[in-house]
Amino acid sequence: MHLHYKFIAFGLFMRLLSKISSFYSIFTNAPLATSVALSLFFLVGFADGVLMPFFAMWAEKDAGVTAEYIGLLLACYSAGELLATPFVGGIADRLGRRPVLLISTLGVGLGFALLYFVHGVFASAIVLISIGVFESVLHPTISAVIADSIPADQNRYYFSVARVMSNAGHVAGPAVGSLLALYSLGAVFLGSAVATLLGALIIFFCLPETLIKKDINGDEEEDESLSGILPAFRDARLSGLLMWSMCLQISSGWLTSVLPLYAVDAGTLTPSQVGLLFTYAATLTVLFQLWVSRVLASVANLWMVIGSGAVLIAAFAALLFSSGIVGLVLGVSLLSLSQMLFGPLLPTLIMSLAPSHARATYLAAASVTADLKDTLGPAAGTFLYGISARLPWFVGMPVALCATLALAFTIRRHERRAASAISSALPE
Repeated sequence: MHLHYKFIAFGLFMRLLSKISSFYSIFTNAPLATSVALSLFFLVGFADGVLMPFFAMWAEKDAGVTAEYIGLLLACYSAGELLATPFVGGIADRLGRRPVLLISTLGVGLGFALLYFVHGVFASAIVLISIGVFESVLHPTISAVIADSIPADQNRYYFSVARVMSNAGHVAGPAVGSLLALYSLGAVFLGSAVATLLGALIIFFCLPETLIKKDINGDEEEDESLSGILPAFRDARLSGLLMWSMCLQISSGWLTSVLPLYAVDAGTLTPSQVGLLFTYAATLTVLFQLWVSRVLASVANLWMVIGSGAVLIAAFAALLFSSGIVGLVLGVSLLSLSQMLFGPLLPTLIMSLAPSHARATYLAAASVTADLKDTLGPAAGTFLYGISARLPWFVGMPVALCATLALAFTIRRHERRAASAISSALPE
């Protein structure tokens, strides 16, 4: 049995080496702007991975924050994003991708560095809110750069690569953070700052402007170029897509927020082993996301959504019937597969709806729903867990089923309208 595990580890290592060589070819064949954007996804994921596992310990031991306020302090980070995005989320459609990304990465990086020096709840909260404000435009604008610089039919593939790069950062980040924490818990913020400021340097020296401004007559130009995301939510197609995708992602978020409690309370895993379990899940994405995307490249968006929902329901079922190690590993494996199917699909669908001059605005609207998901998901999941340990999995199955069917119907209706519009435009 021990030898069997060695063979599995060796196989995963060899696959990781092959991925490194394939990433090199992807970067060399992609447009420069796309390569820069993919690098930024890695650095942002790395910066997040360096600090997040150690945030609670730093807050309690170094920043002088009492245990009951740690959760609220961390919420300031997402609160800054959630508050700022409705007002500045689409500003990259007005000012350009390059200046917005440069200001955003500088603001986030300097904010992380400042956290090394601050103490106390109030000062830390102000810095975290500021970081959230600067970060509110970061992910939507990076994704907009990718959409600007590649053909539309390659969106799903390159958004898959972006997920791989982000997850690779989340795998590498905690390892570096562990080394920095040996010196000082606050040093993890300096590690995150260095990674983010390195991204700012890459943007300054390497990123070309990808926004092509088009002339629009009259007041419509000013209205649709607003830095806020209101113009995007006027699109009923986007609103329906985001609403049902948020419901699906809220239910999937219960796995990440509740599973640690479920595993530890059942006596199956220790807290450190839970961390290893989620590292394993992120590694699965790094190793298999591109393979899954290539195999399913010709599968219609509708069936990708249905497949993602079905796999997520299977993950809930695995955890419902077993809190043992087999059920936990199977649950997070199925969750990873579900996210491999749906993760690259959502920005692809959004880009199919967005006008070329409003890509960042539409992606920022999706970012708002992601922030709401990150806020509502853990709260609802832990509330259900407080009633019964298996209730989140039991409730998650019908919620995921309803959200999947509604999202599939929304996509089907949009694709029919698009096909009808194309056929009516063709000459008879």
